[in-house]
Amino acid sequence: MRWKENAIKTLRQAPKDEESVNSKFLTQAGFINKLGAGIYTFLPLGLSVLKKIENIVCEEMNRAGGVELLMPGLHPSENWQKTGRWDSFDALMKTKSAFGGEYALGPTHEEIIYPLMGHFISSYKDLPVALYQIQTKFRDEKRAKSGLMRCREFRMKDLYSFHTTTEDRDRYYESIRKAYLKIFKRLGLKVIETKASGGTFSELSQEFQVITGAGEDTIYYCKKCGNGINKEVYSGKEKCLICGGVLEEGQAVEVGNIFPLKKKFAEDFNLKFKDKDGESKLVEAGCYGLGTSRVMGTIVEVFNDERGIIWPESVAPFQVHLVELGKKKGEVAYKKMFAVGVEGLYDDRDASAGEKFADADLIGIPYRAVVSEKTGSKIELKERSSKTGKLMKIEEVIRKVNGNSR
Repeated sequence: MRWKENAIKTLRQAPKDEESVNSKFLTQAGFINKLGAGIYTFLPLGLSVLKKIENIVCEEMNRAGGVELLMPGLHPSENWQKTGRWDSFDALMKTKSAFGGEYALGPTHEEIIYPLMGHFISSYKDLPVALYQIQTKFRDEKRAKSGLMRCREFRMKDLYSFHTTTEDRDRYYESIRKAYLKIFKRLGLKVIETKASGGTFSELSQEFQVITGAGEDTIYYCKKCGNGINKEVYSGKEKCLICGGVLEEGQAVEVGNIFPLKKKFAEDFNLKFKDKDGESKLVEAGCYGLGTSRVMGTIVEVFNDERGIIWPESVAPFQVHLVELGKKKGEVAYKKMFAVGVEGLYDDRDASAGEKFADADLIGIPYRAVVSEKTGSKIELKERSSKTGKLMKIEEVIRKVNGNSR
């Protein structure tokens, strides 16, 4: 992709009204644009990263037996009144139709998926089933802050699984736990599996937390085995639940949460099935959430330096940032890379070397490839996290980039 074709606009300085690292760099580098508190436009570069994150999530959910669907974001108030959450859900955004009726902008989808499943579940033969979506959610956050990590409008993957027994539900719960670990590994994030209070739905839930000073949660975690416990359920006496090691306090951001649902929603919507003996029973269920836009912000909080973002290769908007200096020497390299499927951003602007290098560091694509009179027939390839580059033939550059992206 040529720079001019991708509608990229970087800023000389970070916006003064943003405080978090992710919001500063993502805005300055042209990934997002702020419309209002907790409301962002994903610009072409940002949308590319978000799609790559969500593709990884979808792949692992599909492997775990999930089936994708898309539910409405506009929820009739009757569904929320039936569960008692119309008045008790503090962050619920509400609106009235000019033609009658009240609605909620969906912050979560229990009120939608349970009545939906009533159309499809009647027998034990219909179970188990697991459905997921990646949906834009809305929450009326009192203090929308920290860029993409706490928004009023955000992206989230939520999966709901339905089962005949608690044992079957717990088996699937474990498979999703493992799938989450695969997802975060592919995203380049080191997560702490953290036990937390499940609140309304269960005794305990499991959070997936990433240690960062920008996080709003306080957790106590074991550096030895990577497990932790949330401050909400920490008495000050616990040792690591896995290896018995000493727990260390840290600030973290929650990027995922899984928990078994109690029978509340099944009772609210009378979601039952007939077992083998013809007896009517309430459906067991589990809920599995993962904030895809929050993950994007978290990655930037973790992977950066004073010059800008350092994207993991799995989610970077492009593999190579091709920088052309002087006469038009980048065209041949760009066409060769494009022909073999290398994702490249070709900076062919009439701009100074300093400006192009600064933008390359700011945007944070894994590799910077420079073509100029100085490099001759070769290309200077430098990893974003390295200080020095190496002169290579175009064929060597392609092998290097494609080899590391697999």
